[in-house]
Amino acid sequence: MLMVAKSSPNLFWASPPYRDSKSDTVKIPNGCIFFKPSSRTSLLSSNSGCSCAITGTSALLAEPTSCDIIDYNAKIIKFCEMGNLKNATELLSWSQKSELELKTYCSILELCAEHKSLADGRKVHSVICANGVETAGYLGAKLVFMYVNCGDLREARRVFDKISNEKVFLWNLMINEYAKIRNFREGIDLFNKMQELGVQPNSYTFSSVMKCFATLGSGKAGENIHGYLYKLGFGSYNTVANSLVALYFKSRRVESARKVFDELSDRDVISWNSMISGYASNGLAEKGIQIFIEMLGLGIYMDLATMVNVLVACVDIGTLRLGRSLHAHAIKACFAGEIKFCNTLLDMYSKCGDLHGAIQVFEKMGDRSVVSWTSMMAGYVREGLSDEAIRLFHEMERNRVSPDIFTITSILHACACSGSLENGKEIHDYIRKNSMDSNLFVCNALMDMYAKCRSMEDAHLVFYNMPVKDIIAWNTMIGGYSKNNLPNEALKLFAEMQQKSKPDRVTVACVLPACASLAALGKGQEIHGHILRNGYFTDRYVVNALVDMYVKCGVLVLAQLLFDMIPVKDLISWTVMVAGYGMHGFGSEAISAFDEMRDAGIEPDEVSFISILYACSHSGLVDEGWRLFNIMRNECKIEPKLEHYSCMVDLLSRTGNLSKAYKFIKTMPIKPDATIWGSLLCGCRIYHDVELAEKVAERVFELEPENTGYYVLLANIYAEAEKWEEVMKLRQRIGRKGLKKNPGCSWIVIKGKVNIFVAGDSSHPQGGKIESLLKRLRARMKEEGFNPKIRYALINADDMEKEVAVCGHSEKLAMAFGILSSSPGQVIRVTKNLRVCGDCHEMAKFMSKISGREIVLRDSNRFHHFKDGNCSCRGFW
Repeated sequence: MLMVAKSSPNLFWASPPYRDSKSDTVKIPNGCIFFKPSSRTSLLSSNSGCSCAITGTSALLAEPTSCDIIDYNAKIIKFCEMGNLKNATELLSWSQKSELELKTYCSILELCAEHKSLADGRKVHSVICANGVETAGYLGAKLVFMYVNCGDLREARRVFDKISNEKVFLWNLMINEYAKIRNFREGIDLFNKMQELGVQPNSYTFSSVMKCFATLGSGKAGENIHGYLYKLGFGSYNTVANSLVALYFKSRRVESARKVFDELSDRDVISWNSMISGYASNGLAEKGIQIFIEMLGLGIYMDLATMVNVLVACVDIGTLRLGRSLHAHAIKACFAGEIKFCNTLLDMYSKCGDLHGAIQVFEKMGDRSVVSWTSMMAGYVREGLSDEAIRLFHEMERNRVSPDIFTITSILHACACSGSLENGKEIHDYIRKNSMDSNLFVCNALMDMYAKCRSMEDAHLVFYNMPVKDIIAWNTMIGGYSKNNLPNEALKLFAEMQQKSKPDRVTVACVLPACASLAALGKGQEIHGHILRNGYFTDRYVVNALVDMYVKCGVLVLAQLLFDMIPVKDLISWTVMVAGYGMHGFGSEAISAFDEMRDAGIEPDEVSFISILYACSHSGLVDEGWRLFNIMRNECKIEPKLEHYSCMVDLLSRTGNLSKAYKFIKTMPIKPDATIWGSLLCGCRIYHDVELAEKVAERVFELEPENTGYYVLLANIYAEAEKWEEVMKLRQRIGRKGLKKNPGCSWIVIKGKVNIFVAGDSSHPQGGKIESLLKRLRARMKEEGFNPKIRYALINADDMEKEVAVCGHSEKLAMAFGILSSSPGQVIRVTKNLRVCGDCHEMAKFMSKISGREIVLRDSNRFHHFKDGNCSCRGFW
């Protein structure tokens, strides 16, 4: 059946036709017939009175018209010109091979590429293959272009490899596309293959392949290609020279980049921009600024990229003045509304310390991207205003701006810096809801936040739910455990890591403090060996942590040797050594090291002064302590903080200047905390000043009513003065509050095994031998005129019961076990979680004398080196 309809731009063809060999008609399987229209008749012309179209069977004509067979090529090309891909592909599928011309296939492939319609492109390709059309040459190139444009590089490469191609533009297309998807090695391989086949590259080839070489940092290959392109006469081309400059900069060949730039006679703005950004990215921002000034002097037009690159250089060298000038110029040049410029400007103000300027830029921005919000949050965090960053994050959410990975990690860092665990957990909930909890960067930032908010259980959950753990994840957890006083967990995780991943220099810097905390010398020495084998000793963080480990494990001599081996010592190196001398009771040596540090031109900071004042305190150096305290205030212009005042009170208290210490506290310009009053209370115990102790204790109890240690300290003062009624009152007070005393325990490592002792505990396998040895030593002490300091038993009983009680203190048990279990002459190293008592201190001196062994006892305050009946503390402990 034939039906005539009004002209329509969208014709629907129900199914592919076939030709009747006995007729000039084309038959359609549904029973409809049409004749081939004449050349004067157009199915698409709006001037035509009618069009031949298959629309159905409703309006039937009894007699056929004189339409001729359709010219498929013309119609498909016409559809392509109109952008009607659907009708073009449908008409193509009905056509016969013999009717279609090469340009028809090419036209429809171009339209598929333009529309990025991969599905239609594949249909056209299948028709080409079904019709047995040769795809070499021009048609093959169109197929490759279509697949590339539609994002199917794999199929593009398959077609590309099948056609013998000498057209350089196709090679350029493929190389450039590989560069876009960051498959740089494949791009370089194609370039090499191109050379093997003798295809002559052009300037665009070199621009494309040099992107690949640049990203891979192939400086040597850059030199080779440099010579090749000059040989072919492309050295004067701007695009090639600019790419070569970028290649040399990314390969850290700064001088080579400058030489190419200097030899370029016709420099465009991209040439200048490449130099500015190249210098900045190589840590030579000053030279980048010089290039910019030279550019201004020559009157070269600055574009947006120039402004952004110079702002980045300003950030690197902290040149706020130039940054402000660029801001003013941008306003005149109408760049101030460009979001990329505003984001870089905001970042410049923030990183150059002008937070107010950054806020002004942010508030004036019409459109803010997620980068704008993130930069502003980072600026607040940088200035220590983490709460403002968190507030801004919530404002961002209200503005319906979706945070990206950088935003999330920035806000988690803000929570970490402010210790805001509640906000951090809210962000964690957001991460879960938005399925971001599998992202490695997010997980690492989460663990860091939880670790810094002292919630290692939450950090642990994040860590063990991570599908993939990188070295940063392991380091974050190990460092978190170390900083949160969980050294056993840090060492356990380190051992687990060694089975699954290779520790790096950051790992060892994180785990060494755990060894130091436990005084685990053996483990620390193992890690020292790992450092030497892997060449980490040159890392300043690692060597400082190593020195600190040996200091806190009681091997000061080795710490000093390592310290002397550091070629360039920084402030941390000196501070660790000064603190080490102080902990071991070598106050004079600490002062010498401190003075030597200043002579070397390294100015002390707040922490350095805490270390040196602590050293003075533990060596009884009152005059030196005052001198250094005044240097801190008057010469170094450092305002004393609570820690510095605490050291001074401790110094006065330990040397018996209790009334001076009390007056000093009263005249402090800042309110004293419990630590400062507690230092004076310790002094009251040493010098048995019960009256002052009662006065001071009430201040301490007001500030820290839940701290059992201070109640026990006052109880000990009463017990030593044999005021047992007062002791009972205090114990009842502790009982009413539900407080529990932290039990004293000591530990010693023998043959790699940690042996822990608790006061009065006789459950150790060698408990009988330990008790027997202590009884023999006690008897020997009495024979030689040493009487036990039974006041340290702190119980209301007769002298015999008190003597039995002191004999069972944990540090004595550990020292006795050390003598029994170690080789003659071996140093005995014991660590205690509390301050050593006076009787145990005397016992340790005697044990060192009788056994001929050196005993190193580390308590909660300091180190005691017992040798030949003497102690390094000289009574200041």
